[in-house]
Amino acid sequence: MSIFNGLQINASGLSLERLKLDVASNNISNVNTTRTAEGGPYKKETVEFSENLKQAEGANYLTHAGVKVTNIAQDDTTKLTYDPDNPDANENGYVEFPNVNMADEMVDMIQAMRTYQANVSSSEANKTILKKALEISKD
Repeated sequence: MSIFNGLQINASGLSLERLKLDVASNNISNVNTTRTAEGGPYKKETVEFSENLKQAEGANYLTHAGVKVTNIAQDDTTKLTYDPDNPDANENGYVEFPNVNMADEMVDMIQAMRTYQANVSSSEANKTILKKALEISKD
């Protein structure tokens, strides 16, 4: 086990939360996108992740190595809104909009920002501990 494992775990958490913020902001910016290059409305995205485990050197057990992104999933569900004047309306006058809920996206962004802040605080604590360990070894 390396003395830098804590910093590596924090770095993986920071990267994950940054990606979650990017995805949430992308969802928000496309809340009214009814036509994409692939055809149809924008598909809401969510980040899926799991614990990252790695084999400990010279041992028969796994150690924690932070988190890893496993997938960025797309939500295929849509909301139908009656707007017969919209050029993307179907024959019945309904337009398909992405299934993006602004309140949910804002909650996700706030949660990601708070978790990011917690990871920064933890990283600072790890750096302080490593600094103190170096000071002790000087004596």
